[in-house]
Amino acid sequence: MSHARSEYEDFKKIAPDVYDLVLALGQLAAKAGLDKQLIELVKLRASQINGCAFCVQHHVLLSERIGVPVDKLHLVAVWREAPIFSPRERAALAWAEALTVLPDGVSEDVYAEAAREFSETELMYLTSAVASINVWNRFGAAFRWTPAPRPVAANAAAS
Repeated sequence: MSHARSEYEDFKKIAPDVYDLVLALGQLAAKAGLDKQLIELVKLRASQINGCAFCVQHHVLLSERIGVPVDKLHLVAVWREAPIFSPRERAALAWAEALTVLPDGVSEDVYAEAAREFSETELMYLTSAVASINVWNRFGAAFRWTPAPRPVAANAAAS
């Protein structure tokens, strides 16, 4: 079993300027008007690929809070085989995967699909969201940040 080398809170204390910049980069896509649920699906998928347990848990919990359907959260790892995802979500997930696994590059097909679903501006901001989660994943995976526990629901705590 692996152990944390440092934690998320340590990052904020040790390198607050880096933390603030990475946080700001991650917020730009939503500020530019991209759908927050779509952004969370992309961040979750990149985090799965990168093996960042902290970020996977963080984006699952955040996705649930903003109303991403649970079925999508369960199926995002196999989105190509799951018809629940819209063409726009599929294009975003393919884009995220191509940018996360760069040795494979971004194929003309993936670019064309993304360009069909997103304006030039949207695609730039979607790329910033993918870039930001990949930065977070590098920190979370390198330092083995401990995933946050799922909050106990009020009605579950009463039973």
